[in-house]
Amino acid sequence: MQTSNNEGKKVLLRVSNLKQYFPLKKKGLYVKANDGITLDIYEGETFGLVGESGCGKSTLGRTLLQLYRQTDGRTMYYGRTLDDLAPVYVKKTLQTLEKRREKWHELKKHLANVQKEYDALPDGEAKYKKHNELDKAVKDENDALLDMANLIGGFVCVKDIQAVQKLFLEEYRISKERVKEMNRRGAVQLDLDDLLFDIKKAEENGKNTSGLKSKEAKLRASLAKIDEKLAELARRIGDVRRQLDAQRAQYADDAEFARYEALRDEGIDLARLEYDEIRQLRRDLQLIFQDPYSSLNPRMTVGNIIGEGLLAHGFFKKNDERMQEYIIKTMEDAGLASYFLHRFPHQFSGGQRQRIGIARALATNPKFVVCDEAVSALDVSIQAQIINLLLDLKEHQNLTYMFITHDLSVVKYISDRIGVLHLGHLLETGTTEEIFANPIHPYTRSLLSAIPLPNPVVEKRRVAETYDYATSGIDYSKGTSHHVEGSHYVKCTDEEFAKWCK
Repeated sequence: MQTSNNEGKKVLLRVSNLKQYFPLKKKGLYVKANDGITLDIYEGETFGLVGESGCGKSTLGRTLLQLYRQTDGRTMYYGRTLDDLAPVYVKKTLQTLEKRREKWHELKKHLANVQKEYDALPDGEAKYKKHNELDKAVKDENDALLDMANLIGGFVCVKDIQAVQKLFLEEYRISKERVKEMNRRGAVQLDLDDLLFDIKKAEENGKNTSGLKSKEAKLRASLAKIDEKLAELARRIGDVRRQLDAQRAQYADDAEFARYEALRDEGIDLARLEYDEIRQLRRDLQLIFQDPYSSLNPRMTVGNIIGEGLLAHGFFKKNDERMQEYIIKTMEDAGLASYFLHRFPHQFSGGQRQRIGIARALATNPKFVVCDEAVSALDVSIQAQIINLLLDLKEHQNLTYMFITHDLSVVKYISDRIGVLHLGHLLETGTTEEIFANPIHPYTRSLLSAIPLPNPVVEKRRVAETYDYATSGIDYSKGTSHHVEGSHYVKCTDEEFAKWCK
């Protein structure tokens, strides 16, 4: 589902052909929770995801966060750069460029042969089976290309790839060293912050701080050395990139090079990250759970629940007095009183528990938050409080939400854009106004027609639309993205689009 008519907006997550299949005990059978989802989520927006129970909404949210490792597809994250993480998959790809390119050429030849065989077949069962083989061949060739082109762009088509390969590997090696230095700087800075806090307390109590200030001087000297090292590494990375740019300039008039260069992508492919690398991004990608009663550890106090993530991601050291102040501020931002700090979850109402879950998710200053039916277990008045709280926090912290819900009135109120999911397929996307004013897909129309009207006279006379996929004659797997207007897209065949848009 294309959602590209959003000029001026920065993409935070770009999902391409995402699939999440769960295997059954019987070999070869799967539950297709998400099937070929393509979607852009923009920085600072709330993307509402609606659909009936079991359609794959929660699975999609968890897959984007890589709590479930996706079966297929790409999930590109632009909240960090490759330089910030230097993931292992980049090194492995660069080290095996020659082999990967040979494999890609083999797959191109195979695709051409399958395409030729497909074109020669008459319409019928044989051609249908060959079409499945063709789809796989297209996918395999495209994946092999993108694995390389996302990193090296147009250089995938040059004859002598070894020269640029050395430059890319040198850039990666320096970036990896830079990441280590940045981590070391963070640890030293944390020690310095702790020490400055101790010095402040000692001065307030009239104690001698000469020994502490001596340690402060040493830590500041260490930071200065690290900063010098980082500046040197940045200069070396710049030198390598200028050499690569000089190489690119040689192909300025090469149309083939330009075509592949357009595929270069500086995003992080979340699906290719190692476990430890994903863990480093957990602070950026958070989840607010659906059930406020079962998502909180009953043996931990509110302070410990919120502080657990802060310790795990190195915001503070254990027993750091500053952490309590930070937790209290986070609680207050989420509408919780400071004296709740040492209470346990069972001492709170459902709405208060959900606020604890929100505070826990937002404590690490995330960039993307999946709200998995975060208000479904609450009564209407508490729902309003939580929704308004989420909107306030979004404005103040520039958050990006995926808001999963069944409640169409809620999604209409909180969302900038809406996606309609059914049987694992993203059928329709658009702004809230576009979806509610002009629903195209029969499933979308049936969902909206189920919204009760406040006028009992009109409601009594109204005939709601019904939709049954089994008898509709629609095959989601045959649908492609069709542009309606603006940011409004629908997944269907050409014939269906012409029929629905009359």
